[in-house]
Amino acid sequence: MTPAFGLALLLLIALGVPVVFALLAGPIFGFIYDGKEIFLQTLPRRLYAGMDSFPLIAIPLFILAGNIMNVGGITVRLVDFAKVLVGHLRGGLAQVNIVSSVLFAGLSGSAVADTSALGSMLVPAMERDGYSKKFAVAVTAASSIIGPIIPPSIIMIVYAYVMNVSVAALFAAGIVPGIVMALGLMAVTSYLGKKREFPKVVRRATARESAIAFRDAFVPLMTPVIILGGIVSGVFTPTEAAGSAVIYALLVGFFYTKSLKLSDLPRLMTTTGVTSASILIVIGAAGAFGYALTLSQLPARVADLLPQITTNLVLILLMVNLLLLATGMFLDSGPAIIILAPLLGPALLELGVDPLHLAAIMSINLTIGLATPPLGLVLFVGSSISGVPVATIAREMIPYYAVHFAVILAVTFVPALSLAVPRLLGLI
Repeated sequence: MTPAFGLALLLLIALGVPVVFALLAGPIFGFIYDGKEIFLQTLPRRLYAGMDSFPLIAIPLFILAGNIMNVGGITVRLVDFAKVLVGHLRGGLAQVNIVSSVLFAGLSGSAVADTSALGSMLVPAMERDGYSKKFAVAVTAASSIIGPIIPPSIIMIVYAYVMNVSVAALFAAGIVPGIVMALGLMAVTSYLGKKREFPKVVRRATARESAIAFRDAFVPLMTPVIILGGIVSGVFTPTEAAGSAVIYALLVGFFYTKSLKLSDLPRLMTTTGVTSASILIVIGAAGAFGYALTLSQLPARVADLLPQITTNLVLILLMVNLLLLATGMFLDSGPAIIILAPLLGPALLELGVDPLHLAAIMSINLTIGLATPPLGLVLFVGSSISGVPVATIAREMIPYYAVHFAVILAVTFVPALSLAVPRLLGLI
């Protein structure tokens, strides 16, 4: 099969056609162009088969657990705990924003959910405390991409499904890069705090206040421990872990925080259903696209082409990073992984790149794309919350982009950052 279907896909995406339709139209064009219309009969089956997978049930379940936690009053408790930890520093609320993203990441696994939940609460609070609105939104957007890196992560589940990588190992691989990114963002915030004279809380939290905040946040903070601990110990699969997270979120919301009501559940189920459907239909379309990729032997051609360009693995990884960053600027992380992982994966694995290391490189690169213009989704969410134009938010984020790119290079060229924890846990 001619690789022209790939060009059709890129053209359709450039024209603004929704990704799910572009993924289906590309193979249709390729089959017609090659005169192999008989293969068109298989596309509906491939579309359904792409979604008909038990591990993918984890996606709507993790989304539902995050939504329940957010409505159940968990976000407020996490923010209060973050204030105890770093609220006394120069630029305290900005630091709280970053630490809250780390804590919230263990519940939602979504950058958009992070921006929406924390931004709605912290942007007005930061503005009242003397920060400019554009900076408040910028630090919220910059830190929100930690959400899909620290487990649980929706895009890592997608990658694991597409490339047949262990979900547990991939979750563990994101822990250190996520923490490194948070520390980098906090360091930049500290520098900006001194330069711009951000507000500083005079009084530090007392031991009693700290203990109360920790007590209130402890139960919600056990969510990622239960998820990752249960998977690693073999108590349950990633899908069962997602179901356990939902049950735990319901128990916390109904009986611990007592902020969740039965009347909230229909709305939460509807929101989860819509979000999950938009993700799963793209995954199904990717199954059809992957079928066309297999027939065209395009991944094998890419594997043959890369060594002809250069045999220097460092240069190849740099080129791959540039491609991923550029893709992430124009395409959401989920569809980008679905398209690029089968295309680049075989070539890089053949060159000796560890499968888990490659997964971390791709996931982090494409996650950062969520916060980069022109189509960074969290920028638009932040803009809708605050009314600040997307371009203004992006300009204010320039110091934070430096941290993002530094983390990408560190993860790429220091494999231990992503592989140490999985090895420690015996997952690889």
